[in-house]
Amino acid sequence: MNLSDSRTARQPEVMSAEVIRRPLARLSAAEAVLAELRGEIESGRVPVGSKLPAEAALAGRYGVSRSVVREALRSCAALGLTETHTGKGTFVVSNRASGDLVLGRYSARDLTEARPHIEVPAAGLAAARRSEEDLATLKGIVADMAVEDDPAAWVALDATFHCLIARASGNKVFESVVVDLREALANQSETLNLVADRQRASDVEHARIVAAIEAGSAGLASEAMAEHLAAVNEAVGSLGTPGP
Repeated sequence: MNLSDSRTARQPEVMSAEVIRRPLARLSAAEAVLAELRGEIESGRVPVGSKLPAEAALAGRYGVSRSVVREALRSCAALGLTETHTGKGTFVVSNRASGDLVLGRYSARDLTEARPHIEVPAAGLAAARRSEEDLATLKGIVADMAVEDDPAAWVALDATFHCLIARASGNKVFESVVVDLREALANQSETLNLVADRQRASDVEHARIVAAIEAGSAGLASEAMAEHLAAVNEAVGSLGTPGP
């Protein structure tokens, strides 16, 4: 949405400091900030056209770091609730989640339509072609993710995990495509972790994929990846944004 096309955007209402006064629930900090912002926007207490306070102001209000606020704002944008315009700020553009997650150049629908055709066969090939170094790296990433409590670090590991499976497949087309999707995959994981609590379920699914790759079973590796992608799609649907 181009803000210049909106009557409310010409004189955007700045979200009042009085809007948010309730203490945050003891979720992760980013989950709590996102829940508060989403609740205010979807209830209409912060109307479409409003300009949100700057990151520093929100961080001070919630008592969190700017990186936590930034993570929550990225998920607001992915849900289609806000848009950030460089030099102008972040504006509310809708009071309901979009019909599809906005993930940079790609959407959740784009990912869900494409990934089974890329990552499922890539996992199967990785089971047949992976090197011992590939396997050691994948196992290390899965182990690190299982104990990682920094959401941003976990998301980075998640994207790396999927890129490494594509590389271990030995198919440069699969590898190139997944690397190109990396930013969108990270944005999607970040939002699903905050809204649908996907992180630990993904850890279990990733471990199954690696176990099948270690066993050298192309069929089981493909099946495990397909199940993981199906679970991700189901989580997308749980946001109120229909998956493909």
